[in-house]
Amino acid sequence: MLADTMDVLDGDYLMTDSEWDELVWVWGQSDVPRGCRVEIIEGLVTVTPYSAQAHHGTIERLHRRLYEGLPEDWGVYQRLALAVPPRLGLYVPDAAVVPKDALLMTDPGLVDAGRAELVVEVTSRATARHDRVNKPAAYASAGIPLYLLVDRWAPEGPTATLYGEPQGDVYRPLAVAKFGELLTLPAPFDLVIDTGEFPET
Repeated sequence: MLADTMDVLDGDYLMTDSEWDELVWVWGQSDVPRGCRVEIIEGLVTVTPYSAQAHHGTIERLHRRLYEGLPEDWGVYQRLALAVPPRLGLYVPDAAVVPKDALLMTDPGLVDAGRAELVVEVTSRATARHDRVNKPAAYASAGIPLYLLVDRWAPEGPTATLYGEPQGDVYRPLAVAKFGELLTLPAPFDLVIDTGEFPET
């Protein structure tokens, strides 16, 4: 039994009938090396390293651009944990646009994913499958209006794809730009992003 195992390991344990509560407890207790991201993906606690400099450079550029089109009461956050309990998921996107009041109305460290207005993932070799398949399904099922995937490892070459109009756990592609092309975010952002600013390597 999970609780017995935890008791043996460190003298601490959790008694609950909720698989979600157990997963969140394990996630919260995880002691991982600095520079790693801990998420719950389809019921599995996963640990991945944060990526190379080009990855961080892309996020930094997007972060700056997104603030150009945000309402005052929204913020852009990195390393914010978005909870999707029905899918046993707790995701830490590379960037999330969330109303600021959402940070005050949740359990410490967690935000209901349905409060996000946009999430951004930038692929690495380690995360590409999750970023292309598992995460968009979870984000769509949570009702997040827009998902921006910056796929540096796409088979056809680096691309940025904007998804929207979630139905169930499926998004519709709204726009695709190869690196070097322009990508438009619709209202309420009304932004044009120059993907030529993204470092490729």
